[in-house]
Amino acid sequence: MGYVHDTAMTMFLMPADGHYVTGTWSDAAGSTANTIAKSKAAAAETATITFALPMLANTVALKGTSIASVEIDYEILTAAATSMTLTMNKVTRGADTAGFTVAAITGTQTLTPASTAATVAKHRDKFTITTPAYIGNNELYLFKCVAVCATTTALTIFGVNVNYTLRV
Repeated sequence: MGYVHDTAMTMFLMPADGHYVTGTWSDAAGSTANTIAKSKAAAAETATITFALPMLANTVALKGTSIASVEIDYEILTAAATSMTLTMNKVTRGADTAGFTVAAITGTQTLTPASTAATVAKHRDKFTITTPAYIGNNELYLFKCVAVCATTTALTIFGVNVNYTLRV
């Protein structure tokens, strides 16, 4: 039997894979020809974008997927945002009648949320998990981006890249 332990796996999630809260969002052509995006109209509001990361899980310890980092490609247009913050949560399924529990995942964001991440420009920002762990069969990871936008701030999301180790 074969065995795979690949530490350089990656998965791209399209803009349509995200869950967009607050703001008027629309599907759009990307600013680069032949690409797609999700764009938020300019408005003073806090927009939250969440991506459920569809990774392989396993009931056996140290098997399946271990996420190392998540990168998001986006563009801020017209006016800088107040901040652009990246976070992650682990959602664990509860037993029957118990519901879900949510725990923050400790990590670091490459760009500074209140300055470099919020400027008018195209950005690739990265959230790196401090202590990656293999995903259990009752767990789901959610990647969240919160943009605090000024009145004339427009925001475009191009997608998310998940970097992980696969062990099967």
